[in-house]
Amino acid sequence: EPRASGKHPCVIFNRGGNRSFGMLNPVRIAFLAGHLASKGYVLIASNYRGVDGGEGMEEFGGADVNDVLNLIPVLGQTEKADTSLIGMYGWSRGGMMTYLALTRTDRIKAAVVGGAVSDNFETVRDRPEMETGVLAELVPNYAATREAALTQRSAIRWADKFPDNVPILMMHGNADWRVKSTQSLRLALEFEKHRIPYRLIIFEGADHGISEFREETLEHTLSWFDKYVRHGVPLPDMEYHGR
Repeated sequence: EPRASGKHPCVIFNRGGNRSFGMLNPVRIAFLAGHLASKGYVLIASNYRGVDGGEGMEEFGGADVNDVLNLIPVLGQTEKADTSLIGMYGWSRGGMMTYLALTRTDRIKAAVVGGAVSDNFETVRDRPEMETGVLAELVPNYAATREAALTQRSAIRWADKFPDNVPILMMHGNADWRVKSTQSLRLALEFEKHRIPYRLIIFEGADHGISEFREETLEHTLSWFDKYVRHGVPLPDMEYHGR
């Protein structure tokens, strides 16, 4: 949280990876939290259930989405948190968790995702090991519910469920082999159909973490949250208009 007294806007961060891979540790969270806190945001994050001593087992976008949503009442217990002003920030699998969360709460003012998973059908085609080593191991009864489980975790299949008043900044590197940038490109086309407010930035030659443009992604992220969370700037008119 910021050092300054008073109430401050908040950001919920959703980590990527699964189990211990991508797990938040003091160094990783200090880098992220330190940057946002220095800019006046209270940041909160979860390692999801079953990780780092947590109870239960994560489900890679199943019941563990509640671990994200339950951070909202936790923020309510934080003295410096203004819970009327909450943004959500997710990377990779955390982007998928962000997409899922946005369809289940009206408390989020704006979202930022990077390298986000939006089509798990494409993911398992590109990386079969994600199915055998992650989904099949974490999703309950996966073999019997495969189609429904992948659909549930693929925002591209239910873009019409997104709220039309929560602007989403999507960032992706087009040299990302873990999650191809085509996932964000195709989801953007679905957002177009349903007039969901979004901005898509594709970084040329960037990897999964967009590490080649780290300062730019931080600037874009902060600008988005400042605009739509801190200052509550009205959304642009999403209806077709102009001369």
